[in-house]
Amino acid sequence: MTKFALRVQCKSKRGIVAAISGFLANQECNITDSAQFDDSSTGYFFMRTGFISEGGRSLSELTSGFRPIAVEFGMQAEFFNETSKRKVVLMVSRFGHCLNDLLYRWRIGALPIDVVAVISNHMDYQKLVVNHDIPFHCIKVTKANKPQAEAEIMHVVEDTGAELVVLARYMQILSDEMCQKMSGRIINIHHSFLPSFKGANPYKQAYERGVKLIGATSHYVTGDLDEGPIIEQDIIRVTHAQSSDDYVSLGRDVEAQVLARAIHAHIHGRVFINGNKTVVFPASPGSHTSEHMG
Repeated sequence: MTKFALRVQCKSKRGIVAAISGFLANQECNITDSAQFDDSSTGYFFMRTGFISEGGRSLSELTSGFRPIAVEFGMQAEFFNETSKRKVVLMVSRFGHCLNDLLYRWRIGALPIDVVAVISNHMDYQKLVVNHDIPFHCIKVTKANKPQAEAEIMHVVEDTGAELVVLARYMQILSDEMCQKMSGRIINIHHSFLPSFKGANPYKQAYERGVKLIGATSHYVTGDLDEGPIIEQDIIRVTHAQSSDDYVSLGRDVEAQVLARAIHAHIHGRVFINGNKTVVFPASPGSHTSEHMG
């Protein structure tokens, strides 16, 4: 029996849940978990339902059979196989902690992804990537060649059939055109402090101001730098006893964990973009299980 999930979003209306559960029951599907949210401020409804197709229905059969209900309620609806691996392109510059963490999680099957390429504007991680039998593309980016460089990046994405691009500490700003073309399909990670520090050496700035909380934010990429819809955040507490180098090391760990959790949520279809925000549902039972121990 195959584990599937259904994502729907639409204007809130009476009878949505009944229509979905009734359809799945009629299709010999057994619901294993479900989460929903009715946003009273926007009038929109969001739902993710995991189920087992006990009657052997295929994705195409479920999709076509559900179409009249989707039309009736004006739904954006998507059925998908929870066990299928999504193709992902990772992008990195010179900070490799997120890349290393994601490659490890990919290798043990903790993230249901297929890393189809790694793109960098430097050569630092070529050997690491090639040793994992993953294609490595070094695409230099300058002010003069940025349009051509982005065209090369998009060629890799399209050629590999990647469904998601992850900026694993990729230190280049993407153009508005690329952000719009890949809307909802690029995830970024960056530090976050209160108060906020921008520019060079943010951790040093935080240390000099005596910051007590170091955080990280993972979000979808938009044309507004570091201001896209937030998927995941976390913090770690520091004290006066830590050095600025300690801040960097501790921040590194938070960034890697937050990015991995954001990717996990996206890949499992748990994230819905809701204007400038997101709706993120809890993980399904068993979705954190790894294929291998290490």
